Amino acid sequence: MREFSYERAFDVPGALALLGAEADARFLGGGTNLVDLMKAGVERPALLVDVTRLPLDRIEEAADGALRIGATVTNSDLAAHPEVRRRYPALAQAVLAGASGQLRNMATVGGNLLQRTRCGYFTDLARPCNKRVPGSGCAAVEGEHHNHAVLGASAHCVAVHPSDLGVALAAFDAVVSYESADGPGELPFADFYLPVGDTPHQETALPPGALITGVTLPPAPLAAVSRYRKVRERASYAFAIGSVAAALDVRDGTVREVRLALGAVASRPWRARAAERALTGGPADAAAFGAAADAELAAAAPLPHNGYKVTLMRNLVVAVLSELAEEAGR
Repeated sequence: MREFSYERAFDVPGALALLGAEADARFLGGGTNLVDLMKAGVERPALLVDVTRLPLDRIEEAADGALRIGATVTNSDLAAHPEVRRRYPALAQAVLAGASGQLRNMATVGGNLLQRTRCGYFTDLARPCNKRVPGSGCAAVEGEHHNHAVLGASAHCVAVHPSDLGVALAAFDAVVSYESADGPGELPFADFYLPVGDTPHQETALPPGALITGVTLPPAPLAAVSRYRKVRERASYAFAIGSVAAALDVRDGTVREVRLALGAVASRPWRARAAERALTGGPADAAAFGAAADAELAAAAPLPHNGYKVTLMRNLVVAVLSELAEEAGR
């Protein structure tokens, strides 16, 4: 591991100043991803700026009913918060499905959103990877890709985003707040992650040197009837091979409103807007859920060894929405 310096920040301006003074610096939260990448030689910062002591560790309700989550709130505290569990149960379920208890105790909300892909070629310094070395190629296209993207990928990168939390935030129209040298800003979650295109190393729309300060969940009454379902290769801690965050409002057998996001299918959490459009105003039954899933997955372009994901995701969408429709009808 490359030698590096360490500084602890106690306020946001101080954190930004420390980062801005060193060209090769990184913010450090729980370190559950960054430190692993440093050990592998993928990340080689000259300075780590510890932001865990910043006053960003609270979850508060805003005057308009929105829920504000500080960037340094740990995943464990997020999942256990009574308002999160009551108003956005899918969010709590996503966090609990995302990692072991030890990791949840360390990992932060801001860091979770910025974690890097778990594609094996990204961490293998002997193989090409456009995320790690732009222009070097994507070894996964012709190599091991059974858990890679079927939506929104390109010839330059077929890796998937690993966040479970991000899938739930995508479903509920979260807004990411940040501070930068130019002042505060906000990014709707739909715009936070960039399309992979031919620049897969550019993953978010955050300005250079920006620090995530929090995430806001707008009021969403239908989110009280929501669910996160994750399929993985072992029942204990593992990254998803497919996941769904969904919320459903049904009246008299008709879908009044629906939120649907998919995980482990693209380079970013995938908001299933085509499926939402197909369902709204229609019947809340398995046939309609299947047709909506088909509408969303019509754009899928699987590789030779990950075509199973299309069927998996269709079945997962139908199962989760059917469970929510039954719950809403009780």
